[in-house]
Amino acid sequence: MTYGLSDLDSRAFREEWMMTTNLEVLEEPVGNKIREEHHTTDKRAIIQNGGNSMTLEMDKYSGSGIGSKNDYLFGRFDMQIKLVPENSAGTVTAYYLSSQGPHHDEIDIEFLGNLSGDPYILSTNLYAHGNGGHEMQYYLWFDPTQDFHTYSIDWNPQRIIILVDNIPIRVMHNRQNIGVAFPTRQPMMLYTTLWNGDSWATRWGQVKIDWSKAPFIASFRNFNANACIPSSSNNCYGFNSGKNKGLNGETKMKLKEIHAKWNVYDYCRDFRRYAHGLPYECRKTNNRKGLQDEDFE
Repeated sequence: MTYGLSDLDSRAFREEWMMTTNLEVLEEPVGNKIREEHHTTDKRAIIQNGGNSMTLEMDKYSGSGIGSKNDYLFGRFDMQIKLVPENSAGTVTAYYLSSQGPHHDEIDIEFLGNLSGDPYILSTNLYAHGNGGHEMQYYLWFDPTQDFHTYSIDWNPQRIIILVDNIPIRVMHNRQNIGVAFPTRQPMMLYTTLWNGDSWATRWGQVKIDWSKAPFIASFRNFNANACIPSSSNNCYGFNSGKNKGLNGETKMKLKEIHAKWNVYDYCRDFRRYAHGLPYECRKTNNRKGLQDEDFE
């Protein structure tokens, strides 16, 4: 059976979510961002408007976050987010799916803060069976602190699409046929967090958080999940009819434009990091598809 939250109501934040606080200060971005005991109330995670909106707060003592009560296997997840304004250097606002354990899967959207007047970086990454290192990063073509924008993860067995305001910015294909791991078996919870990443987030850790600007606050609203909750009678593999809702000609062109204008880092082009050879899926001999996403009609 397929489950979904097609209409946001008080369940979206009040019943479908559990909160966590007292996040440890992380030295680097890893999959286990939230591993503390979950709490039902805290002053740093404030649910508002009957469950339709929420703010997360970080001060020098703690970050904050929430995680879904359900584990999902495939679906589309949308959240409207307004990021920490002004001097947000060192802060990381994250919206991601993750399973548990040393061989976890994870699909990341992270917003790396910056000094006032400098742009945020939207960082995406994929972990499959515990293996990450698939980063692609982008500048945004708007100020994400002035208004809410919709950020989406669309995940099925064939591909993952990351979207901003319904514009695709990244497509990650299932390449298990050439031995590249892809998240297809582990259900994942959905998390959103605000935490201290100043050891790496802004200019490779050169710019630290200015705690005189605390508290740092990010705002969230209108969460929606059209997603499958696996059970003994439903493995979710037929959810979303497998391959449907790929990219048409217009969205392929938009994807290509985003990469040409706004992409600032691609692990498949990092010849310094991979001086002894690019990752297997990045090599032309393995028929890596281009930015036009030719697999989807």
